Amino acid sequence: MSLVKLVGKVQPTEIYNLAAQSHVQVSFDAPEFTADVDAVGVLRILEAVRTNHLEKTCKIYQASTSELYGKVEEVPQNENTPFHPYSPYAVAKLYGYWIIKEYREAYDMFCCSGILFNHESERRGETFVTRKITLAAARIAQGKQDKLYLGNLSSLRDWGYAKDYVECMWLILQQEKPEDFVIATGVQHSVREFAYHAFKAAGMELKFEGEGIDEKGICVAGPANLVGKTLIEVSEDFYRPTDVVNLWGDPTKAREHLGWNPQKTSFEQLVAIMVKHDMEKVAAEHVASVMRTNLAEYLEKGVVK
Repeated sequence: MSLVKLVGKVQPTEIYNLAAQSHVQVSFDAPEFTADVDAVGVLRILEAVRTNHLEKTCKIYQASTSELYGKVEEVPQNENTPFHPYSPYAVAKLYGYWIIKEYREAYDMFCCSGILFNHESERRGETFVTRKITLAAARIAQGKQDKLYLGNLSSLRDWGYAKDYVECMWLILQQEKPEDFVIATGVQHSVREFAYHAFKAAGMELKFEGEGIDEKGICVAGPANLVGKTLIEVSEDFYRPTDVVNLWGDPTKAREHLGWNPQKTSFEQLVAIMVKHDMEKVAAEHVASVMRTNLAEYLEKGVVK
C-alpha cells in the first residue's frame, strides 16, 4: 500500500526499480526474503502503476541480472540466450523478468528489463572483489596493509562502469517501443588483470609467478621498500579451481538500437577511477586517525576539555 500511495502522490513518468537483495550467497540463507523483495517486489510496482491508472503514462525499468543465465548454455550471452538460474536470487530475478514481460504484453505497459552484467564503481561495496583489490592497493601503497589475499586469479568477468550502465538504463526508457536489453561491455578480463592495473595505478608494478593456488603477485617496480616483496597471494579459503559460470555479455543490441557505447569508460579507466578514490579514502582515514590520537592525548593531559 505504501508503494501505491507513493506512486499516486508522485505521478511519475519513469520508474527505475533497482531494489533487490542482490547477494547470491545470502539468497541461500534468506530465500523467502529474497523472493519477497526481488520477485514479488517487482509485481507490487507494476500493480502500483496499474492501480493509479498510469499504464499509458509511466514507463518502468527493471534491473535484471546476468545471474539469470546461471549455468550458461552459450557464450557470450545475449537477449536470446536460454536462462538457467542457479540460485534463489537468480530464480527470484527470473520471476521479475517474466512478470515485466507479462504486463508489457497483457496490459500494453511500457516496462523493460535491463540484463546487467558486473557493474563496478568507486561506490562498490568493500566486500566485492574489485573494491577489495583497489582498497588493498591503496592501503599497501600507503603502508597500511602488507598483503592482499585473493581466490582464483584466472577467473574471468565482464566488468563495466556503473555510471555508463545507468546511462543505458535511461536510454532504454527513451525508446518508442519497450524492449529488453543486455547491458555489458562485451569484453572479459581476469582477476589477475584487474589486480595488475589497480596496483599499477597505485604506483606499483606486479609480476605474477606460479599457477593456481601457488600463484603470487610480486612487486618489481615502485616504492623501494616494496620492490621484491610478495603483495598478492592466493588463499585456500577463496580459491575455486573452476568457475561455475562464464558470464560474458553481448551488448550488440544496446549498441545498435540505443546508440550506447559499452566502451565509453575503458577497463583501465574504470580501475584507475576506483583506485584514485580509494587512495584519497585511505589518506583521509589516516588523517582522521592521527587527529583522534592527538585529541585523545590532549584530553588525557588536560590540555582541552
